[in-house]
Amino acid sequence: MEELELLEQRLGHTFARPELLRRALTHSSHANEHHGGHTDCNERLEFLGDSILGLCTAEHLYCRFPDLPEGKMTRLRAELVCEQSLVAVARRLDLGAYLRLGRGEENTGGRNRPSILADCVEAVIAALYLDSGMDTARRFVEQQILSQLDGENWTARSTDNKTALQELVQRKSGQVLSYTPLAETGPDHCKEFTVAVQLNGRELGQGKGRTKKEAEQSAAGAALTRLEGECASAGN
Repeated sequence: MEELELLEQRLGHTFARPELLRRALTHSSHANEHHGGHTDCNERLEFLGDSILGLCTAEHLYCRFPDLPEGKMTRLRAELVCEQSLVAVARRLDLGAYLRLGRGEENTGGRNRPSILADCVEAVIAALYLDSGMDTARRFVEQQILSQLDGENWTARSTDNKTALQELVQRKSGQVLSYTPLAETGPDHCKEFTVAVQLNGRELGQGKGRTKKEAEQSAAGAALTRLEGECASAGN
């Protein structure tokens, strides 16, 4: 494990169970090629790390911004923990250089693939938690991710519903948002448009407006309300 000592320095933690860090860096393609499977790759750690990251971020926002409404906290959390944010952390720590990949992923640029890098960050968070507890995982999240909040007044950001929805769903790669016109009623001088918004084919909300753009904004607002409610229910 000597080759990981530099990475441990960057993480600010020396592992008592170095196999956890090694697993966090192991992609499923490597495990499959070496007759391992999901127990020998970082997928289970990623699952755990995603929840730890969400909790640490939500707790931080709740304590730091006591006057921020739930909806704004939800959108801010989504922006902080989105794939783009996690990829920036991975590149800053040079995690790509330590990834254990199968030949196929290695040959097709897996070390720089955003989804792989983002998943690895979540796996590392879980590894830190399992090795040393919540305080160590929280410290990493605060230093590497939540420190972004110190650079500008994030609570003053004003984003439209469509942008906010896009930022929320971009937390995971492969998410596809689409807007579908449903109806167009009224005379030419006073039309009303109805639009539905779907995420990966699943309808999240509908909206009405005097223009298609207004209807899309309304639909996106309905979708945000629904997703925020689902997030709140999942946390209970």
